[in-house]
Amino acid sequence: MRQKSGRRSGLSQEDINKRLSLPADLRVPESILQKHILSPEVPLSRASRRQSLSEIGFGRMETYTKLDKLGEGTYATVYKGKSLLTDNLVALKEIRLEHEEGAPCTAIREVSLLKDLKHANIVTLHDIVHTERSLTLVFEYLDRDLKQYMDEYGSQLTLNNCKIFLFQLLRGLAYCHQRRVLHRDLKPQNLLINDRGELKLADFGLARAKSVPTKTYSNEVVTLWYRPPDVLLGSTEYSTQIDMWGVGCIMYEMISGRPLFPGATVEDELQLIFRTLGTPTDETWAGVNSIEEFNPYSQPFHQGESLLSRAPRLAQDSAHSLLTKFLLYEAKNRISATQAIKHPFFESLGHTVHTLKDQDSIFSCPGVMLTREHNYRQSNGSHGKSRRQSMHF
Repeated sequence: MRQKSGRRSGLSQEDINKRLSLPADLRVPESILQKHILSPEVPLSRASRRQSLSEIGFGRMETYTKLDKLGEGTYATVYKGKSLLTDNLVALKEIRLEHEEGAPCTAIREVSLLKDLKHANIVTLHDIVHTERSLTLVFEYLDRDLKQYMDEYGSQLTLNNCKIFLFQLLRGLAYCHQRRVLHRDLKPQNLLINDRGELKLADFGLARAKSVPTKTYSNEVVTLWYRPPDVLLGSTEYSTQIDMWGVGCIMYEMISGRPLFPGATVEDELQLIFRTLGTPTDETWAGVNSIEEFNPYSQPFHQGESLLSRAPRLAQDSAHSLLTKFLLYEAKNRISATQAIKHPFFESLGHTVHTLKDQDSIFSCPGVMLTREHNYRQSNGSHGKSRRQSMHF
């Protein structure tokens, strides 16, 4: 144990932050430091850790200042806020407990999942504030999502940037899936991006939840565009492969600049999928003809179209090969996130991206950096407003 200025042996600010799982930039009050200096080697019990965190200011609403309202949904309101502990911006997801019976269950599910997920590509849950009327989840703040990023550039992204964003999405998913956590609501609005270009999975409220709210936090209708056909036809046999269909839809959208299956209803969504990829058969989807809900869609029979003709850029760097492995009708046949990361599509990122530790950024790898988008529209004064209105956490 190292010595502290000739005093009793103890823990430094950095040691305390690690011991209490606190942000590195948080300055722990001297009184808390003194307490741990007296007993640095004693294992921290749950109760003593909770007591220390409470003394610092965690778990208290007065520790945070609300700034702008980012959006409001059926049972939650999201605010941009500021932590008085670190001076950093945070996102405050305030869930009204008395409003709706299903809300607390969804909130508890999100809390229980996120507090155990520590990864560079998963949004960090910093704190939880529980009062009689509400449960507030305090997240790290990221100022845009992938949809807003794509909207800003008005067209498809550079292939290099597609690879960097897709690789980060797959890294975060692989980490979740190894822990048997399914996201179940992947879409560009739930992929947050910071100024450095780090992409993080957010909004785990639906992970393994039974009910799906109809409105998002910006009161947009929940989209069906990224939902797999097995789920659209009523399947409740959920596996990690359920998320991989949405990854394929997001990959296509980044590369082509257009959503792949922009259906308005479940019926419309399924028709778009079948027209594009071909009507499924027992050869392409074992047992599909025995699914009662499928019968109305089996005729007329569609042969399918070439995705390459719709998005010629898919011919580059094995992109089409990877995409087709995501968009398989039978869920168990879809490529896993762990397998997809190793696909030749990502070769240009270099081999060091495969040696990263869970909390390392992809941008710590030599040569990995975002390139300037061709259609950057920073002068568009409207994007700031839409960004504030459609933040998702």
